[in-house]
Amino acid sequence: MRRPPTCVIGGHLDGPRVTGGHDPDAYVELGSFTKVLTGTVLAVLAEKRVVSLDDPVERWLSAAPRTGITLRHLADHTSGLPRLPPDTGLFNPYRDFTQTRLNELAGRLDSLVTATPGEREEYSNFGYAVLGAALTSATGRNYEELVGDHVLAPLGLPAGAVTAGPPRDQRLLGTNRLGRPSKPWDLTGAILPAGGMWASTRTAARLLTGLVVDKTLGEPALTWRRVGERPLIFHNGATRKSRIFAGAVSDGRWVVVHRLSGSVRDTDRAGVDELRAAADRTSVAGRHEQR
Repeated sequence: MRRPPTCVIGGHLDGPRVTGGHDPDAYVELGSFTKVLTGTVLAVLAEKRVVSLDDPVERWLSAAPRTGITLRHLADHTSGLPRLPPDTGLFNPYRDFTQTRLNELAGRLDSLVTATPGEREEYSNFGYAVLGAALTSATGRNYEELVGDHVLAPLGLPAGAVTAGPPRDQRLLGTNRLGRPSKPWDLTGAILPAGGMWASTRTAARLLTGLVVDKTLGEPALTWRRVGERPLIFHNGATRKSRIFAGAVSDGRWVVVHRLSGSVRDTDRAGVDELRAAADRTSVAGRHEQR
């Protein structure tokens, strides 16, 4: 079986490791890695006291009923909202999830929750769509402007480094069985803050190092997933043909893996294996220094 085009960038490597015709400087779909941007915007706005993590969602979405859902619940996936908005499709699941549709759903969030807010964690793309809508409402800015002002600029990245609509000739897409580029899902509507942004793999690495390793904007946002006592802090993302894993460990090891197709699990495993390889390399280097 032909291996998917892959790019690996890590602190233990001298430069990007590319196979299968990947391009570390081409725009790729970030999928749910977009949530890191949304969560960071929330953290920055909370630090500036534009919003509070404990603001009820109805403070910023006027149509929403009193549900007990706060911005914090949306950010840490404890809102009680389901993983997907109602009536998503199969082949292009978010095509009809427009801003108008989100506004309609916001008016009946109380009928859509599946658990009491704060009671348990359930990963929710729908919740991050609601969070993004609340943040744009609170600021009067569109989502890309918020990301540019509050994430990219402080990290020294140009506004266009992460975007919802990269130039077609700069996109890197997976291919179908005939070897033709696969049409990506429509993710520019209300679902954008949950999974619709594009960036190069090299830019994704800058986001990871700036937000998690260097902590340029403070402690990593609630969005990041944490595993273990000396936590692996990571987030992944997947769309129709794009897979990404970005993770770092507290001792400074970090890696970003992007693949065009393949399984999400295999991509995550490849990222974890790279971090282990970096630890092994450090251990070997330390033994040589002691001799």
